[in-house]
Amino acid sequence: MIRRSLLFALFLLALCGLIFHYRIHPFVVDGHFSGTFFLASIFPLVDVVLVTILFLSRKTAIYGYLLNGLIVIFGTIFMAHFSIAGLIADPVPPSQWITNSLLLDIGLAWVDFFVGKALYDFYLGRK
Repeated sequence: MIRRSLLFALFLLALCGLIFHYRIHPFVVDGHFSGTFFLASIFPLVDVVLVTILFLSRKTAIYGYLLNGLIVIFGTIFMAHFSIAGLIADPVPPSQWITNSLLLDIGLAWVDFFVGKALYDFYLGRK
């Protein structure tokens, strides 16, 4: 029961991340496909589909854990970069730095990672 709950939480976090990402970078608008925005959505899409599938089995959970970690690290770097670039391009007072950044999105990605870690630890029998 705990394994299923963690797996479902991991899936929902990844799905929410994909939906958040799609709101910013819609790769289909008015029937037109944007390859650039689709490429930007590859990481969240892989997180929803492949990471979830890899965590379904104990034998492949290590690959899910590794891939999930890589996605979170790359996502953190990209989002931090775009947050800093956005603050430089459109200066705001220091009191708005957090609300105008992608810090909350980065936090969501790390929650996804730690749910994946808990699931991986569950497979290994760690407490």
